[in-house]
Amino acid sequence: MLRGYQSWAFENKPVILSTATVVGPEEGNGPLGDDFDIVHGDMTLQEKTWEKAERKLMEEATKLAIENAKTTKEKINFYVGGDLMNQIISNSFAARTLSVPYLGVFGACSTSMESLALAAMIVNTGGANYALAGTCSHNCTVEKQFRYPTEYGSQKPPTAQYTITGAGAAVVAAKGEGPIITRATIGRVVDMGIKDPFNMGAAMAPAAVDTLQAHFRDFRIEPGYYDLIVTGDLAKVGHAIASELLEKHKIPMQQTTFMDCGLMIYDLDKQPVQAGGSGCGCSAVVTYGHLMKKMRNGEINRMLVVATGALLSPLSYQQGESIPCIAHAVAIESGRRE
Repeated sequence: MLRGYQSWAFENKPVILSTATVVGPEEGNGPLGDDFDIVHGDMTLQEKTWEKAERKLMEEATKLAIENAKTTKEKINFYVGGDLMNQIISNSFAARTLSVPYLGVFGACSTSMESLALAAMIVNTGGANYALAGTCSHNCTVEKQFRYPTEYGSQKPPTAQYTITGAGAAVVAAKGEGPIITRATIGRVVDMGIKDPFNMGAAMAPAAVDTLQAHFRDFRIEPGYYDLIVTGDLAKVGHAIASELLEKHKIPMQQTTFMDCGLMIYDLDKQPVQAGGSGCGCSAVVTYGHLMKKMRNGEINRMLVVATGALLSPLSYQQGESIPCIAHAVAIESGRRE
């Protein structure tokens, strides 16, 4: 199963039986709005707090993913999930509602592919018949925790990103029909000394490049193997930096289509999102919604999703620490396994 230094090959080809995505109004108004399962018209979801609204996003996504898999929560062996909140409370409380064995993980915005890679590993090794992976974020909870409360109305520089309000979940199974998970590369922590929490794209770009290099090295493949390679939430600034670094390292990305979920989810010319989208839910809803739809329609046969995350906390920022970053990559291919 181990390939090279930091990658896994899933020889038993775990299947993504189903996915589900739930988003807020800004995401629903974006160019991918029609590809999400549930679009809420307001940010509160009729809850009393932003945090309860975020938990509800996750509860709805996990419930719908299980329904879409035509199974029940009693058959889910493990739920692997995480989010950006302190002590990953959105997922821990959603897991309380779900009431299945739970593995909480934290990879900041890389959590979508971290949870999917771990779910695939558990299923691939025979540790489960069904595993559920999920993550979520909410614009107002993240602003409140990491920057300034939404009510404060602080202005942001052009390098800042807009945390998406959304949740995504996937049911991974040992057999069945659907796209298969073939590979994963677990990223290293990369810290280039950036301290600005309003410039996450620049901070995370080197981690994305490091993981891409490792993936191509460990599997001895080139970018052209994939129809699409997409990063998690580098957005406008980070995606440009990553492209420059990949060119500098002579990685032939021109062989494939190279995109970023943070650029895809919003219309940067019409929506007030600064440099683009970010947050745990960003790569989750774009992958589990838009990209999985394209794969099921035959428009994509092989894709590599490289979810990126900034591993800072309010405490580390206040103490003047730089921002450690990480990226996890998961390869998904069209296929069928009965």
